[in-house]
Amino acid sequence: MMNSEIERRTMRKVYLRLLPFCFALYLICYLDRTNIGFAALTMNKDLGFSSYVYGLGAGAFFWGYFLLEVPSNLILEKVGARRWISRIMVTWGIVSGCFAFVNGPVSFFSLRFLLGLAEAGFFPGMILYFTYWFPPFHRARVIAGFMAAIPVAIGLGAPVSTALLELNGMWGLAGWKWLFLFEAVPAVILGLCTWFYLTDRPEAARWLADDERAWLTGVMAEERRRVQAAPKVSVLRTFFDLRVLALGAIHFAQAGVSVGMAVFVALMVKRLGLSNMATGWMTSIPFIFGTLGILIWGAYSDRINERKWNLVASCSCMALGMALAGFFEGTYLSIAGLSLGMIGLYASNAHLFPIPSMFLTGAAAASGIAWVNSLGILAGGVTSPVIGYIKDATGSYQGGLYFLAALGVMGALVTVIGVRETEAKLAPGDVVPARH
Repeated sequence: MMNSEIERRTMRKVYLRLLPFCFALYLICYLDRTNIGFAALTMNKDLGFSSYVYGLGAGAFFWGYFLLEVPSNLILEKVGARRWISRIMVTWGIVSGCFAFVNGPVSFFSLRFLLGLAEAGFFPGMILYFTYWFPPFHRARVIAGFMAAIPVAIGLGAPVSTALLELNGMWGLAGWKWLFLFEAVPAVILGLCTWFYLTDRPEAARWLADDERAWLTGVMAEERRRVQAAPKVSVLRTFFDLRVLALGAIHFAQAGVSVGMAVFVALMVKRLGLSNMATGWMTSIPFIFGTLGILIWGAYSDRINERKWNLVASCSCMALGMALAGFFEGTYLSIAGLSLGMIGLYASNAHLFPIPSMFLTGAAAASGIAWVNSLGILAGGVTSPVIGYIKDATGSYQGGLYFLAALGVMGALVTVIGVRETEAKLAPGDVVPARH
C-alpha cells in the first residue's frame, strides 16, 4: 500500500512539473514547423510558387532534420536535456524568424533545410527524456499528452496565423512576414526558460521529497535492469535491427500523413470558398478531434497494457479518414473524413513511441528512438512534393489524399507483421501500478 501511496504522490508531481512545460515546448515547435501552411495562403502568390515548388521547399526541412537526428539525440544522452533542448529551441526560433526575409525558391529551400538542422533531435530527445522520468506503465499517457501539442498547435495556430495575415501592409511588410516574425519569438523565450526549468534526471530532482525520489529512481533502475537482462542491442545495431526498422516504417506512414496535412490542409480547406479567417477556424476542427483521440485512446492503451493492436486499429482509422476526405474532396463532408483521419493519426503516435524503450536502453535507446523518428521524418521530404505535384497535374487534392490513405494501410500492415506483442507490453514480473 505504501508503494501505491508513494507512486500517486510522486507521479502527480512529475506530471505537473514536466508535462505542461514540455507540452508548451512542442506546441511552439510544431507551430514554427508548420506555419508555412498558413503563410502559403498569401506567400505562394506573392513569390510565384507553384504547388510543386512549395511542396518541395516544405519537404526540405525533413532532409536537414534527418541528417542530425541521431547525433543530436546521442549528444542529449551525454550532456542532458536541459542544455541541449535549450540550444535546439533558441536556434530554431532564430531560423524561423528569418523566413520573413524569404524572396524566392532558393532562400525558401535553404531556410527550410536550416530549420530542419536546427530542430533535429527535439522530438526524439523529448521521448528519450520521458524514459528517464516515467515508468513504462505511464508512457502512452505522457506521450499522448505531449503529442497532443501537434493537433493543438495546428488547431489554435490556424486562427492565430490567419489573423496575423490580416496585418498585411503594416510598416510595409506582407502579412505572412509578420506571421513568421511573431511566431518565432516564443521559441527563443521558452528555450531560455528551459535552461533553468528542466531537471535532467530524477536523482537531481530537489522538488521531490526524499522518499519520492528514492521510489522513482528505484523503479527506473529496475526497468533498466530488465531491459539490459535481455540480449543487448548496441548503438550500431539499432540501425539494422528489424524491430527498429519496422517501427521506422510505421512512423514513415504516420509522418507522411502528418506532414501532408500540416503543409496542405489550409489550402485544401480554402478550396471550400472560405475567407482566410474562416479557413483558419474550419481547419481547426479536425485537429480538435485529433486532440481528443490521442488523449482518450492513449490512456486506454495504458489501461489495458496493449500497443500492437491499438496501433493497427489507429493506422486503419487514419487510412479510412484520408480515403473519405479524398472521396468528398472539395465539399464540407471532407472535414468529417479529415477529422476521422486525425483521430487515428495522433492516437497511433501514442501507441508507437512507448515500444522502443521496451527493448532498448541507454545510448541504444537514444539512437533507436532517434532512428525511428529519422526514418519516419523522411516521409515529409516525399509526401509534400508528391501532393504538390498531383495537385498541379490534376487541379485537385483528391489523389494526394488517396496517397495518404495508402500510407495508413502500409502502417497497419507493417504493424501486424513487424511488431511483436511481447515487446509492445510490459513483460511478466514488471512493476505494475495499482489501479484506482
